[in-house]
Amino acid sequence: MIPLPTPISTHQATTFDLATRHKTIPIPRGSRVTVAEAEGPGYIAQFWLTFPGWFWQHWSTDSPISQSILKTLILRITFDGAENPQVLAPVGDFFGIGLCEVASFASRYVGMSSGGFFCSFPMPFAKSFRVEIENLDEAIDTQVFMNVLYQRVECLADDMPTFHAHFHTGQNSGSEPLLIAETEGEGRYVGCTLSCQGEPLNYLSFLEAPEHVFIDDDWAEPRIVGTGLEDYFLGGWYFREGTFAGPYHGVPVKDTLRSTIAMYRIHENDAIHFDRRFRFVFQNPWDADRLLTFRYSSVAYLYMRGSTPAPPIPPVSDLLCWYRIRDCDHQSIP
Repeated sequence: MIPLPTPISTHQATTFDLATRHKTIPIPRGSRVTVAEAEGPGYIAQFWLTFPGWFWQHWSTDSPISQSILKTLILRITFDGAENPQVLAPVGDFFGIGLCEVASFASRYVGMSSGGFFCSFPMPFAKSFRVEIENLDEAIDTQVFMNVLYQRVECLADDMPTFHAHFHTGQNSGSEPLLIAETEGEGRYVGCTLSCQGEPLNYLSFLEAPEHVFIDDDWAEPRIVGTGLEDYFLGGWYFREGTFAGPYHGVPVKDTLRSTIAMYRIHENDAIHFDRRFRFVFQNPWDADRLLTFRYSSVAYLYMRGSTPAPPIPPVSDLLCWYRIRDCDHQSIP
């Protein structure tokens, strides 16, 4: 993914307090809590967390339940004392599924492992890292279990890039560009997660949209153009054979009736490099009168020189964008 120096020692930041024997850190509604921090140089090698609230708790039967907390619990990671976090996204989206639901899948770099959430993207830090969790949910207080394994190194190269995760969400008329990433500076794009849902039932025509990638001087016309949205995720025919999970691409959720799908793709040797600026959108070539409204959310993964801030998180009303949420649909399904 990126060249890393040889570790000299291995460490872990954890929410388990040996003195109190408490395994978690509380994240009440309306709070933003630092759950891990360490000094460098080094790199995060493995990041894992889990939390209750999105499922029934047999040990706390009166606790409220809402899958919305997968969207309203926000992950922030700041490297080297930057003013703004370089990683900023809802927990569900960051780990692969932005639909306010969980499905087990394991890729090489992100996944959901039967109740746990993991990320293996290496995250270098020259001076420090800080992990914060913010709870924007209106109903649920939660608590986070978390382990962050990091390697200390003698030093990092001066030009070592910083890991970034940029979140976007919105409603699309069908013919508008679906934005995955837009940034300035030098770096490389290494993949994304994308969740989409059509407004009508049995609608997946948003998958007709190929990627358009604009790089540096190629800004008026895209340098890279695909043949379809599902083609970018290395599937075909609207993912004709259903869900799958590979090391670098997959479809952990596909519900054609509810017009709902979640996808991911990771780039290694096929990372997309840029020197000054980068823009990645999906653009449907069909005429607007053939297309219908859908909603989406995405996280783009990048390595960039410097500390470009991640886009801000929108209001909760925009985060909770879906027409239907599995197991608690507001719209009747025949």
